[in-house]
Amino acid sequence: MLTIASFNVNSLRVRMPHLTAWLKSAAPDVALLQEIKCRDEELPRMEFEALGYQVSAVGQKARHGVALLSRAKHTIEQCTLPGDDTDDQARYLEAVIHVPAPHGRPVRVASIYLPNGNPIDTEKFPYKLRWMERLNRHARDLLAREEIVVLGGDFNVCPTDEDVFDTVAMADDALCQSETRRRWRELCHIGYVDALRAFYPSGRHYTFWDYQGARWDRDEGLRIDHLMLSPQAADLLDAVGIDREPRKLDRPSDHTPVWVRLAA
Repeated sequence: MLTIASFNVNSLRVRMPHLTAWLKSAAPDVALLQEIKCRDEELPRMEFEALGYQVSAVGQKARHGVALLSRAKHTIEQCTLPGDDTDDQARYLEAVIHVPAPHGRPVRVASIYLPNGNPIDTEKFPYKLRWMERLNRHARDLLAREEIVVLGGDFNVCPTDEDVFDTVAMADDALCQSETRRRWRELCHIGYVDALRAFYPSGRHYTFWDYQGARWDRDEGLRIDHLMLSPQAADLLDAVGIDREPRKLDRPSDHTPVWVRLAA
């Protein structure tokens, strides 16, 4: 079995005690992190290595940033999302995990921090849509490899109204716009499986609760953190879940981890 988890930590420096405690308790084989908000040289590599993880990251000072931790050796394949050489935001990291024998099947993973896109009447929204189009093109190319692929992270997309605590309150939010959802559906239509919905086709299952308005206490959340599986990965899907425990802690991230277990 191989457990792959995604966690937007919303500042590695602030959340490091929570993150290390979660890594010890949940013990994922692969952890995809977003919003680490630190440069590569500031990454606490020794702490991760002491827990048995190889760590790679694409960092940026005080904003964005993605990282990848794995117990098995991994090889970095992409440090940026292909398709725009001028895009310097640290939002994408792709690697191949070399799963040891007796399983031995490599698994390709990507840690994704998709642009938020708000406010929608600024350049941030067209940038989000262009980024999603680039992601879909690259995701299609990955399918042609016929590999076990897991695209995980903070997609900043609520795929349906059921993934939103209040559709009226979120009507003008970039996460819920029809243009955003259309590009999400394209990712699904080309062959990727939304892991959580494969097990739970309906129901409200949130991964994010805003700090404002007592959203956590009221369970008024959003489902914006996703693990998308290629057909080869979906065939191995054994379990999926949302770990709400880290969100209960003092000074938590506003996100909580999502995970899948593959029979790889």
